[in-house]
Amino acid sequence: MTIPTTWCHGTLSSLLAVLLLLLPVFNRVAFAQKLVASKIVSTEIKEPDPLSQILKLESVPIAGGSELVTIAARLDGVPSAEKDNWVPLVSILRDTLGDNNPENDKLRYVWPLTFTRPTMTQRFAAAIPFFYTRVGNKETVATKVPPPAFDLASPEKDVWNKLFWVALQNILLDTYGTPLKASANTYKKNFGDYRKSHIIRALSVLALYQSVKGEREFTDTEMAEIQARLMLTNKTFGGLVDDHNLQNYYAKQATATKDYRAHNWELLRQRAEAESLYFEPLVMPDGSATHALLWVSKSDLLNHPRDQYHGRFLNIANPWTDKRLLDWHGYVATRYIDSEGHPTTKDSPDAHPVELIPLALYGLDYPKIPMVLVDFRDGYNPKKREMSRRVLNDVTRNILSISKFGNLPYFLARTVFDFVTGRRGIDVNQPTRLQTYSQLKLLLSLSNSLDPELREEVGERLERVSLNPFENDFDVEAGLAEQQYDALLAFAKDPQGLPAKIERDRRAELVPLEHGKKAQFGFQVLNVLTFGKYVHRER
Repeated sequence: MTIPTTWCHGTLSSLLAVLLLLLPVFNRVAFAQKLVASKIVSTEIKEPDPLSQILKLESVPIAGGSELVTIAARLDGVPSAEKDNWVPLVSILRDTLGDNNPENDKLRYVWPLTFTRPTMTQRFAAAIPFFYTRVGNKETVATKVPPPAFDLASPEKDVWNKLFWVALQNILLDTYGTPLKASANTYKKNFGDYRKSHIIRALSVLALYQSVKGEREFTDTEMAEIQARLMLTNKTFGGLVDDHNLQNYYAKQATATKDYRAHNWELLRQRAEAESLYFEPLVMPDGSATHALLWVSKSDLLNHPRDQYHGRFLNIANPWTDKRLLDWHGYVATRYIDSEGHPTTKDSPDAHPVELIPLALYGLDYPKIPMVLVDFRDGYNPKKREMSRRVLNDVTRNILSISKFGNLPYFLARTVFDFVTGRRGIDVNQPTRLQTYSQLKLLLSLSNSLDPELREEVGERLERVSLNPFENDFDVEAGLAEQQYDALLAFAKDPQGLPAKIERDRRAELVPLEHGKKAQFGFQVLNVLTFGKYVHRER
């Protein structure tokens, strides 16, 4: 007896809808929030190094009237034989048109120098459905020119490429069956996330540079344009946003990010206080708190264990009933407090030591809740939470071929599920940790405020959270950045390299002056259909 395919899909989608509706019920925690007096809640922020000692700029002139501006950073958190340990992180091409008038300057390419072409092993692993782990590092880049992550002069290209690949996927690749469909979708998702993570890191570097006092290479308008364009890469039609709206968009996003951090700071601090845990913010070199650590006191575990524990918003196991902490062999920090329980120095007259065990590290940049990035007792905890949304999307799209907009039961169930998990503080089915993951890698590289042993442990655990086979270790990325910068400089000095590419770009920008909208649309279609190989240029 043959079962109709339509009936199977309808039954599966209905079952999935029921499971989605019931899952939040199973995860609900009976919770009555009640603040108790905390022995110590540390909100003290260590004074960061002056940014002028951490960041520096290098400008290289290019034949034909351009310059390559590179932001380098002193990566104190990365082991190196070099004394200064300066590593180039982001390069931006500014086309000056060969004159001294800054009003007609044009920003072109952005190179996050840690963003590199993957190895064949990484490419193969990235196409395997449901393969959510890394497969090693790319050690060398030879002499290949690094790929730019974005073209600031032609942001609309990003939009057309996205639409083209969506059309190609739905019209051609999906018709060849589930294996090819799932592999293509998985590869595209992994590569998109890989590119996005390095764009996020470039944004973080640019934000730090913007805080440097004194004369700067980029004007405030240029910085707003660069950062807004990079932020808009996360939007399907972001490349079509008009230049006049970029500053407003950037200002709104910057304000929203500050609000998210302040909200999550206070939320996590209150929960730590309620559970008699220790809260410690981690700051970027510009003083902005992007992450936080939670600790528990060894003496509290022995002498003052709690009967109740409410893990809402913390999303880690109960430390008060965890016998492993009573015989803890991992990292332990010693801090000093005074008689009133406030942080103090070792030399203070009434100081006494407190041994602290790290429990978890959180990112503070999310709209809803603090995101756990590192769980020092359960390395799989952050990863399974990160996987929850990805697995759900991969199963429904690649295996069941269900869309929220094409199946009413699934649409209703997914809407309720997203609403409940978002409002109840459940760290399941949340947006990806990609942004705060990338920022933490940069923080570990730039800052030496963390104890080296703790920094090494956090770095190792953080790499296990990554779902992307394209990713490399942050220690390896420093070497890749230096190699790629050398290759980029060689390309810039070659008359047939970057100078020739800039000249071709200038000729392509003359097309609107010579052709109407219909002809321009035809040229754009040809460019998309030839995967960017054909570009019409005026002579």
